[in-house]
Amino acid sequence: MLIRYGFDIEIEFLNPTSVLTMMDIHLSRRADIVNENAHWTTPPIAIETFTDSFGNLCRRFDAPVGRLVLQLEGTLKDSGEPDPVVGSATQSSVSTLPIDALPFLMGSRYCETDLLGGFAWANFGHIQGGWPRVQAICDFVHEQLTFSYPKARSSRTAMQALEERSGVCRDFTHLAVTLCRCLNIPARYCNGYLGDIGVPYDPTPMDFNAWFEAFLDGKWYTFDARHNQPGSAGF
Repeated sequence: MLIRYGFDIEIEFLNPTSVLTMMDIHLSRRADIVNENAHWTTPPIAIETFTDSFGNLCRRFDAPVGRLVLQLEGTLKDSGEPDPVVGSATQSSVSTLPIDALPFLMGSRYCETDLLGGFAWANFGHIQGGWPRVQAICDFVHEQLTFSYPKARSSRTAMQALEERSGVCRDFTHLAVTLCRCLNIPARYCNGYLGDIGVPYDPTPMDFNAWFEAFLDGKWYTFDARHNQPGSAGF
């Protein structure tokens, strides 16, 4: 299938501002782009592009005082198939993981593996390693956290999400990623658009969504602890 994507965002700047964005199709999918408009801002301004260490296409520009419109529109080809569910996918030992997967075992500002390690092993250590363990983590996070826009805040960590039992998709993802990493399963945070393809019609506008990928059997697989069903994550 062909998927039309894009955005139309207007921002008013009170002062000249240097801006960095990560709003483009990820490097891993850019070969699937059929067409994409080159016009990105109104009024036109000079833009530099670079790719960060995670494969995100980034843009840097100096926004002038006043209103600036950011626009992107394109078409991407996709198989149309839902995210695979491979219940037999196994967990690799740390000694056999590829080097580029190892950073996704580490703790971070939002993923406190040092604080949640004992909890993770006590609650999920007995579950068969691999897909069943990651799915058990998703089930747990999905059941324990209540989605709430009013209670959202950008500083909430995985540990705080578990303690407060609420959050938005970002918090569901941070907690699931942290628990996976505690159990030596590489997991990485993903962010994109919440898809409206192959799901019941929803009259509300599409939104951004956070999900994660876990490294099993030598591949990255998609999981979404908030919606907790295949094909729900986004693109």
